Amino acid sequence: MARLIRCLIVLGMLASVSACSGVQPWVQPYERDRLADPIMSFERDPVSAAYLQKLYDIREGARGASGGSGGGCGCN
Repeated sequence: MARLIRCLIVLGMLASVSACSGVQPWVQPYERDRLADPIMSFERDPVSAAYLQKLYDIREGARGASGGSGGGCGCN
């Protein structure tokens, strides 16, 4: 009985290791442009949100001023 349990454990470990190797990506390279589309955003109106974010960046005087440390001058 103990030998059967050891054998099942070894088979389970081999199955889990082999399941992780050689896995094809879920998203093919030619499908990634669809995921980068603004319509895939969580915003209600993604195109408008991108435009408003760009205006906010211009107003702040630095790109990416919506988060992180640093002032509006662009220095970190």
